[in-house]
Formats: sequence, C-alpha cells, structure tokens
Amino acid sequence: MPQVYHQDQLLASSESTIQVEGNHYFPPDALIRAHFLPSDHHTVCGWKGRASYYHVRVGDEVIENAAWYYPDPKPDAAHIKDYVAFYKNKVQIK
Repeated sequence: MPQVYHQDQLLASSESTIQVEGNHYFPPDALIRAHFLPSDHHTVCGWKGRASYYHVRVGDEVIENAAWYYPDPKPDAAHIKDYVAFYKNKVQIK
C-alpha cells in the first residue's frame, strides 16, 4: 500500500492511489489533514489543467508546495480530480 512520510511521520496512506506519469495520486480522504496547509502557488499542465498546492507541516517544519492536486482538471484528467500527489524529493513515498 502506498504511503507518504516525512521524518517518520505518516502523511497519507491508501490502497486506492492512481498512478499518472510515475506519481501516485492519493484520494483526498487518504491525507492526514493536520499536516496540510493551503498554498497560493499554482502551475499549469497542458493536459491536466491548473494545479493547486499544499504545504506540508511536520512539527515546526513546513515543506513548501510539497503536494499538488487538480480541483478542476481538464476532461482527460477528470479521474484525478482532488487526488493529491507529492514531490519525491520533498517527502518519502513507500
């Protein structure tokens, strides 16, 4: 089962991830919400649409823009609406 950690702290866990372009996208209910803060950062993917981001907080540490999701994806990416992916260089995905 895919799980996301930082400093041995579990951030997300699910048997129902969706893999897209080598990333596990976790369903929204798989996140331990206490570790996530909204970000004002956005990027655009040509086929998925506009991505929104979360900062991840573990203790006193905040990892900026460590996770992203598509709240209003383009039609080809509708299956990952609100699912959350993580930067592999910012957290551990096991």
